[in-house]
Amino acid sequence: MPNIDEKAPEFCLANQDSEEVCLRDLAGSWVVLYFYPKDNTPGCSTEAIDFTKYLGEFESLGATILGVSPDSIRKHQNFIAKKELKVTLLSDEDKSVAKAYGVWQLKKNYGREYMGIVRSTFIIDPDGIIVEKWEKVRVKGHVEEVLNRLKELV
Repeated sequence: MPNIDEKAPEFCLANQDSEEVCLRDLAGSWVVLYFYPKDNTPGCSTEAIDFTKYLGEFESLGATILGVSPDSIRKHQNFIAKKELKVTLLSDEDKSVAKAYGVWQLKKNYGREYMGIVRSTFIIDPDGIIVEKWEKVRVKGHVEEVLNRLKELV
């Protein structure tokens, strides 16, 4: 997993509208990059709804919110429509970006081990440097914490 004060790994992924979004194209602005396991699950829905709720505040600080999961573009479209989301969701079906950011990890649940996304959030500054990160995120209150930290950084 990249550390604070390191250059954020570059990526280009398709969003819910099949448009390519590249980190390099966002140079000069703040980016909140959050990784989540799966569309339309309780924790992931709450997190996406919270980011949507505060989207205006993030945008007023010059930040772009990008959610990343291994779900397909079609699943992202369904998730956005079902939950009335306003955030941009990126499809990382081959998990290359999740691996580059170190969030594709061995997980354990009820004694079962499997590979999956560990819910994580990164704040990337206008120069492409990671200035804050959260690992193994607990959803409740997380978006407000990210927003407050961004306010301190901007």
